[in-house]
Amino acid sequence: MPTFKTTVLTNFVNYRLISLIGLSLITTAAVFSINTTPSAHHKEIQLPLITAPHVVLKTLTPAAVIKNIVLPPTYEYQVKKGDTLSGIFAQLNLPQADVKDIMAADLNSLQIDNLRPNDILRFWVADSDHRLKKVQLQFNVAHMINYTREKNNDFAVKEITLPGIWHEKVIRGEIHGSFSLSAQKAGLSYTDIHEIMAIFKDKLNFDRDLKTGDRFEVVSKEKYVNNQASGDTELQAIRLYTNNQQFSAYLSSDGNFYDQHGESLQRAFLRYPTAKRFRISSPFNPHRRHPVTGRIQPHNGVDFAAPVGTPVLATGDGVVTRVTNHPYAGRYVVIKHSANYSTRYLHNSRILV
Repeated sequence: MPTFKTTVLTNFVNYRLISLIGLSLITTAAVFSINTTPSAHHKEIQLPLITAPHVVLKTLTPAAVIKNIVLPPTYEYQVKKGDTLSGIFAQLNLPQADVKDIMAADLNSLQIDNLRPNDILRFWVADSDHRLKKVQLQFNVAHMINYTREKNNDFAVKEITLPGIWHEKVIRGEIHGSFSLSAQKAGLSYTDIHEIMAIFKDKLNFDRDLKTGDRFEVVSKEKYVNNQASGDTELQAIRLYTNNQQFSAYLSSDGNFYDQHGESLQRAFLRYPTAKRFRISSPFNPHRRHPVTGRIQPHNGVDFAAPVGTPVLATGDGVVTRVTNHPYAGRYVVIKHSANYSTRYLHNSRILV
């Protein structure tokens, strides 16, 4: 029976980069002295002997040293418009077989096949045989994915989000023309604008109800890592003033938006992405043993056994952010529902969005 897959994306885990460690036993002592030529105005000065406390660092074997030191990449490449993963590998004279292996390992995140301009790719290649050991895909200073070759020759995938500091800002504006253009001029991003319109979808018609002179206020947070903006933002509160009315939305700790009366502004997700229920052929399982490789590899989705041509429904309102054809995931669609939730629909026979 054919299958299709739907996946809910999860939050990323925190990770700290490993730094260089001590290699041997160190005992230090220091003597400081200043000698000047005696004169009527200067006298010889000698500082007392200062002995630093004994510092003992654990001695490591050469193998342990190699394992813990973070070596710089062999190549670093900034993605340009029109680049493909296979094309970049060809430029670096790396095997195309590695492209397929990495894409096969990437099925849970599905990021490596969606390169965007200004993404950074880093490659660690062995000097002896020019064999690829690791690839890192960096989206911004806070978010990256590592693809590391293991002993069995497969690639392990680890998604990394570095901790940072969130700064709040308030953006105010007045509507002249469309809400979208006015919000862009005020400093809101394309993603934030579409999320605001999705939040108030059942309350407002943005083309009909908002008029010239109406106002809006938005509180958002932006993440900084080492005093550098990461590009990660999160809406906190929105107010729209129109026709002597106020429409408000506030982000709760559960990830949903509520109005000033505590009523939810977001519809619940459908439990199933089909009009009728079908057998679950492979459930969500973070400890699943891969049927082909035999490795423990998370299955961050649910597979349904359904006839070819079965209509697949979006489980909630949102914006289609991606439509593509993957060598292993097949034809699939990604829908962004909010800052915290997206869903993916894999292995479709046709795309109808």
